[in-house]
Amino acid sequence: MSNFMSSSQGNTSTFKAQFGLGLNSPSESGFVSGFEGKTSNFPTVNLGIQYMFKPALGAKLDYSFNRISNKKEAQEFKLNYSRINLQAVYNANRIFNLSQNKGVFIHAGPGFSTVKPLGNFTQNKMSFVNAMAGVELHFGISDKLSVYTDVSYIYGFAKDFEPISDGFGAFNGSLLTLTVGASISLSGCYYCEQND
Repeated sequence: MSNFMSSSQGNTSTFKAQFGLGLNSPSESGFVSGFEGKTSNFPTVNLGIQYMFKPALGAKLDYSFNRISNKKEAQEFKLNYSRINLQAVYNANRIFNLSQNKGVFIHAGPGFSTVKPLGNFTQNKMSFVNAMAGVELHFGISDKLSVYTDVSYIYGFAKDFEPISDGFGAFNGSLLTLTVGASISLSGCYYCEQND
């Protein structure tokens, strides 16, 4: 495996920072009747730090901010959905046998979500545990930088709204996100010549 691929895709970059920007799609079941959210919402912002323990296995801590607003025919509302997750990361490059400047990373792990309605429904804020999983496709630009696309699904373990009015302008469902971002190496080439 070449030094370029390893460094730009994470095998040799033991420690790296990530930033992503994109869209989110909330599950319809997470809204009460009359307060449905748009199918596609902007923005989704992801910030993360990743550490690779071995060339193929690591972990990352990441934070995401998501804005969700109402469908045209629904009651007007906006809310902020934030999450923080600690995830295992698997470098799947050898499985997919991609070219040297490309990579695939699979990530999954538990986390915590908070929903903060804005405007007239600020009293309906809530928090709940989540679990997420996703796939990142990387393209190496240099030994220190890669750009990537991430598709992730965040499953929310939230209680039902009771009474229903607790759900006005709020959300207790799951979220699908699509982001594009940059991954920047913060460390040296620790795993260049090692095997799994």
